[in-house]
Amino acid sequence: MTTAILGGIFDPPHNGHVALARAALADLPVDRLVVLVAASPGHRGTVASAEERLRLARAAFAELPAEVELDENAFTADAVRGGRFGDAYFVVGADEGADFPSWKEPDEVLRWVRLAVGTRSGYPPPDLERYGDGVVSFQVESPQVSSSEVRERVADGEPVTGLVPEAVAREIEVSGLYRGYTGRKQERT
Repeated sequence: MTTAILGGIFDPPHNGHVALARAALADLPVDRLVVLVAASPGHRGTVASAEERLRLARAAFAELPAEVELDENAFTADAVRGGRFGDAYFVVGADEGADFPSWKEPDEVLRWVRLAVGTRSGYPPPDLERYGDGVVSFQVESPQVSSSEVRERVADGEPVTGLVPEAVAREIEVSGLYRGYTGRKQERT
C-alpha cells in the first residue's frame, strides 16, 4: 500500500489544498491519503488553535477518502522519520517544493518518503534535480489562493466563497475564526 501524505498548517485549509490532494490521488500511484495537520509547526506560528485547524481540515477533506489527523511533530523530517507511513509520497505544491532544500533535514525526509511536487500547467517544476528520483512532479489545476488571503478577507468582512470549501466557510462563520486577524499583508501561507 502506498500513501500520499499532505502535511501543513491549514490555517485555514483552502481550495488549493483540496485541489492538490485530488490531483495527488488521481496522478500518483497511491492507495490512501493522509492529511497531517501540524499541531505546532516549527517554521511559523499559527492563528487558529491546533484543534480548530484540525476541525477545518476534516471539513475541507470530508469529500475525499482521506484520513485527517493532528501531527505533534514540528518538522516533516520528524513526522516521517522511521518510515511510519511505509511506501509514501509527501505531497507539496510548487512553492513549498522550491523551498524544500531549506527544510530541516531534507535528505532525512527523502530517506523515508519521496517528495511529490504538484505544479500548475504552464509553470516549470522547481529545480530539485540534485535529489534524483526522490522527487517526482505531477500536474495540478489549482486556484491562486493562500490561507493568509482567506484570513484577511474574513477579518475585513469580505466573502471567501470560491476560496475555501463550503464546509470550511461555514465552520469559520459559525466559530468566528479570523474575525480579529491582523496579520501582515505581505504574508502568504
